[in-house]
Amino acid sequence: MILNRRRFLTISAAAAGLAASGARAASTRVWTGVALGARASIRLDHPEAGAIAARAAAEIARLEGIFSLYRADSALSRLNAEARLAAPPAELLECLTLAGTVHRASGGAFDPTVQPLWALWAERASAGVRPEAAELAAARAPGAWGNLRLEAEEIAMAPGMALTLNGIAQGYIGDRVAALLEAEGLTDILIDTGEHRALGQMPGGGGWPVRLAQGGSVALRNRALATSAPLGTVFDSEGRFGHILDPRTGEPAAPVWRAVSITAPSAALADALSTAACLMPDRAAIDGMVAQFADARCDSAVAA
Repeated sequence: MILNRRRFLTISAAAAGLAASGARAASTRVWTGVALGARASIRLDHPEAGAIAARAAAEIARLEGIFSLYRADSALSRLNAEARLAAPPAELLECLTLAGTVHRASGGAFDPTVQPLWALWAERASAGVRPEAAELAAARAPGAWGNLRLEAEEIAMAPGMALTLNGIAQGYIGDRVAALLEAEGLTDILIDTGEHRALGQMPGGGGWPVRLAQGGSVALRNRALATSAPLGTVFDSEGRFGHILDPRTGEPAAPVWRAVSITAPSAALADALSTAACLMPDRAAIDGMVAQFADARCDSAVAA
């Protein structure tokens, strides 16, 4: 079981040159659907909007078939069910490889193997209680990141382990959709998967101004932004137990940060770093982690 992060995928794109000149594209197409359990939409203003939107929607559906925990037939769900996956999709390997890099840079704070802890917290919180210490220990017992083996031929892990890519896959999908639209010849696009991915700049010039929930804004140009908040999604109706879990303790993130925003060249990287940052004890620790990645930075870290 995974809680819905209530995220939305929205893509607004203009044909190169049309928006800047004030001309209207010949066709507007809006596609709506679901991506990783969240409502999704694509809006394109382009002479071939329908065909491009269809290809983008097909790519989202294909990636959902890899990363979704809502679909029993997805690659990730099959890996979790069987603790191994032969001939894994290249996208799953790529996403997990990046997750491993952030895992090491964060000193183990970012760890997709927290899925059994997620399931436990969701189950207990729905019953109005928190997990007992023995239950947390049992959920962590099967293993952590070090017990995961990534190879082109097979991904394998210890029985009882399970992965969630909830802190990186939304950004990864945004990156893949951006690459597809760029290949279609589109520029000046802002993609919002909860994480923001700017392809080019605003039509007419300047970075896309993205407002931060914690105040202020960031101008994006060929860059991505992700914001994570420990209490942005919670397990319980009282809002006490946040969705970002510390793999080292099994507990929700300590109440240090209200929200942390990271910008980076890719949305997947920004997504993972912002999640890990919520588990850092101070700003120096966040900056030390982020500094290990070229052209990544912490744009905002608001204390709780």
